Amino acid sequence: MMRLFKRTGALLTCICMILTLVMVAPGRVRAEEGTAAPRTAEGQDTAKSQKTLQESEDQGTDEAGKGDAAEALAQIRLSVGDGQETPVFKAGEETTLTINIMNKGNLDAQNVQISPVVENVNDSPFDMSRLNYDRNLGTIKAGEQVSAVWGDGEDGKLVVRQDVTGQSYKLVFRITYDDGKNAYETSKYVFVKTEAAPKEEEKDPDDGQQGSGGNNGAGGEAPAGPTDSGDSGMDAGGIYNSEPMVSGGGSGSVSDGSVPRVIVTGFDTNPKEVKAGSDFKLTVHLKNTSKKTAVSNMLFDFQAPASGSDAAAEAPAFLPTSGSSSVYLDKIVAGGTKDISIELNARADLVQKPYSIEMSMKYEDKSATQFEGNSSLAIPIKQEPRFEFSEIQVAPDTVSVGEEVNITSNLYNLGRVKLYNVKVKFEGDAIEGQEQFIGNLDSGATGMVDGIVTAMAESYEEENCKLVMTYEDDAGNVSTVEQPFTMTVTAQAEMADMSMMEMPEEETGSSLPVMFLVIAVVVIAAAALAVVLIKRRKKKMLAAEEEELMDEVERLTEDEHQQP
Repeated sequence: MMRLFKRTGALLTCICMILTLVMVAPGRVRAEEGTAAPRTAEGQDTAKSQKTLQESEDQGTDEAGKGDAAEALAQIRLSVGDGQETPVFKAGEETTLTINIMNKGNLDAQNVQISPVVENVNDSPFDMSRLNYDRNLGTIKAGEQVSAVWGDGEDGKLVVRQDVTGQSYKLVFRITYDDGKNAYETSKYVFVKTEAAPKEEEKDPDDGQQGSGGNNGAGGEAPAGPTDSGDSGMDAGGIYNSEPMVSGGGSGSVSDGSVPRVIVTGFDTNPKEVKAGSDFKLTVHLKNTSKKTAVSNMLFDFQAPASGSDAAAEAPAFLPTSGSSSVYLDKIVAGGTKDISIELNARADLVQKPYSIEMSMKYEDKSATQFEGNSSLAIPIKQEPRFEFSEIQVAPDTVSVGEEVNITSNLYNLGRVKLYNVKVKFEGDAIEGQEQFIGNLDSGATGMVDGIVTAMAESYEEENCKLVMTYEDDAGNVSTVEQPFTMTVTAQAEMADMSMMEMPEEETGSSLPVMFLVIAVVVIAAAALAVVLIKRRKKKMLAAEEEELMDEVERLTEDEHQQP
């Protein structure tokens, strides 16, 4: 009994422990789950915050980078003279000067101020009667153009100097501006032309041959009388001399009543033909026409004409190779001659035509009276023709004597000059053909060469033929260019050989019926053999059947005799 109670108590104890574990375990699990959920959520929120912060930092870095790039691309680029023709000012007239200024950048230019830079009054065509010629233009927005005007306000009109000689002047301007942070300064320039005041011609027995120049290196002559440097007399290359003017010094007048004139009698270029893009030496021949007065302390300045699409901001056609455009000469005695030289470079993009150079001169007589003169020299510029042939196509490339061949090629005009009256023909000991006329070929154009020649003689040599092209320049001078190519010409086939080649063809044609007959005989023989074989097989089968039937009859007969 006691054992029974002990066993029952132990069993109850086990049951209570099990119930306790069952009741406590879900709570612990739920507690653990309830504790883990907020932690997981907190971890996710923290990760999201860190990610958002990182994205904000990256975005800020990108925006800063874009801002730096935009700031790096922002610029102010001012240009002067856009869309303007080169102005011309006459001696003594009252006028205005207008200069267009455009901001070609992408940032506004603020506090823009433009000021003329005049280091020497002789470098300006205007009388410098005021101390300040600055112009404040305010803000020039990106892509906007404004005009700076001199001579239209309270300052009064600009007055052109009376002693301008017709030469071109280079006006330099200093421009200052800022972008709101930094200040900038730049220099720009434009060219203007002048016209000298008309003068009555003076007859002076001491003047010699003033008014006409000698032959220059290009074969030109000076036009008679004073003319503007752009007149047609300068088109073919030549010289022009203006009247000298008293500019100051001494007593202001010539003591003996004569005016010492220094004229250009001619010029030479080395090389004789000046090509665009090359350097050349210009030598000018001078003569003191006065037979009484020597001239000294002479200064000559060369100004090349402007050339370009933008008339007010053109670049000179010629530039000195040494960087200086002035030449000094000590003295020319009365009636004497001297030469001066300067090294120049012709721009590579010049059009083929004559270009003038303005040469101003200053000198003194024995009384220290100062004189100024002006001469123009017209220098013809040549552009070297450049062209190429494409690969010459010969079809067929091998022919027999007497056969025709088609030859084609393209002609590319790569130069800056036009080719006139272009003609091509094909020459060689083995071929014969007619001349082909292509016509005029503009710069950058393509001409088509397409000709037919006849093979005349057997030839296997390399470059045994040639394409010959002739053309003219704008002066009518004819030039010839040759382009070699190769064409193989074989001997003409003989008639006997042809007949021998035709005989096998006739035999082949006559053998066809024989071939068909042989095939028919073979087929018939095969059919006959098949019939014979079939008949023999049938006979053997019948004989076997008869023999078997006889055996059967004999067996039946023997059986009947054996029965009792």
